[in-house]
Amino acid sequence: MTANTKKYFGTDGIRGEVGKAPIIPDFILRLGYAAGTVLKQAAPAGERCTVLIGKDTRVSGYLLEAALEAGFSAAGVDVMLCGPMPTPGVAYLTKALRLSAGVVISASHNPYQDNGIKFFSSEGDKLSDASELAIEAALDQPLGCVSSKYLGKAFRLDDATGRYIEFCKSTFPAALNLRGLKLVIDCANGAAYQSAPNVFHELGAEVISIGVEPNGRNINDGCGATAPAALIAKVKEHQADLGIALDGDADRLQMVDATGRLFNGDELLYVLAKDRVDRGLKLGGVVGTLMTNTAIEHAIRALGLQFERANVGDRYVLELLKKHQWTLGGEGSGHLLCLDQHSTGDGTVAALQVLAAMRKQGKSLAELLNGVHVFPQVLLNVKVAPGYDWQADSKVVEVVNTITAKLGNGGRVLIRASGTEPVLRVMVEAKELDQANNYAKTIVAAIPT
Repeated sequence: MTANTKKYFGTDGIRGEVGKAPIIPDFILRLGYAAGTVLKQAAPAGERCTVLIGKDTRVSGYLLEAALEAGFSAAGVDVMLCGPMPTPGVAYLTKALRLSAGVVISASHNPYQDNGIKFFSSEGDKLSDASELAIEAALDQPLGCVSSKYLGKAFRLDDATGRYIEFCKSTFPAALNLRGLKLVIDCANGAAYQSAPNVFHELGAEVISIGVEPNGRNINDGCGATAPAALIAKVKEHQADLGIALDGDADRLQMVDATGRLFNGDELLYVLAKDRVDRGLKLGGVVGTLMTNTAIEHAIRALGLQFERANVGDRYVLELLKKHQWTLGGEGSGHLLCLDQHSTGDGTVAALQVLAAMRKQGKSLAELLNGVHVFPQVLLNVKVAPGYDWQADSKVVEVVNTITAKLGNGGRVLIRASGTEPVLRVMVEAKELDQANNYAKTIVAAIPT
């Protein structure tokens, strides 16, 4: 491992299948101790460190929470527990309570068999690469324990959900409300099941909730932002005005209108950009990712804004936003960053921003996107052997080059390795869906599995 290569941390923390390394009690215990040691080294002399631990609704959360708590305590770091809480809720509370760091136990949109650990700094944003490398270096050291006099204590944070609900509501314009709107809210049986329905209800909407009965094993199972068919059906059944789908840790957003049309993160990013331009706010530019639809890039540039693409992953979007001192970015999967409202991506807050734009202009989502026609995109996942490099496979390269030449300016091909699982993500964008589909399948067929 080179000095700048991370062994455990991926694009969104440390993640894997529970019961298999590294998501096992021994490692998580050592991770808590290592992170606590790094925090103490960075703290002013004599200052007591406190971390907040939140989690989603996976049954393995109990196990990992206990292991983390023990590790932090052994390092002499106090722990504040808030139970099930959206990832952005942990980020908000960490900053609001002036804590040393925040920790989320979640595997986001993955099935319940997976879980993971991600960290937030005291400012409520993702840890820097340097901090993650420091924790990995500390993991190579023996597990220790401070003397009883200095052991960390554990506390339960009262009304964490209520505090987060009030924060979300504060991001919606005070002069507006949601009265007269019927909304279906799909919480994916995940971390937002207690908070999201109340946010929209308290702002005046009639709320129909689905995906709010977690049992530890049904998170993201046929519901939420990664499986919007359930939301679409419920919107039509109740003749609702809109549907809002979050994922398991509630940092992703997808929306559905009364006709059942699904709006992904790319389209919602354009709506947010145009709203800010219409209000006379100086955005400078918008950050998307390598996956952002080309039509959305063109539409955002037509607003007079710059547009840049980051690597896939909200941490990379955030890095580019900070570099340019811009406030708006996101990706098609539904991670939307509104840094004028929150320090990290928040599905609930992003939905409120979209609703505010609709209310102010008196238009539907489809009307706000009038004239913007996204190119059909097909994304296929292919399981591959660990370490497989498609660019070193002459057969695959030849197929990709041939298809790229055929597409010309009417589309593009993007192949990238997942940062969280051993798969290649093959994306083809074309003017016609059938064309994109056929080309994507041709590439997938050439990849050894």
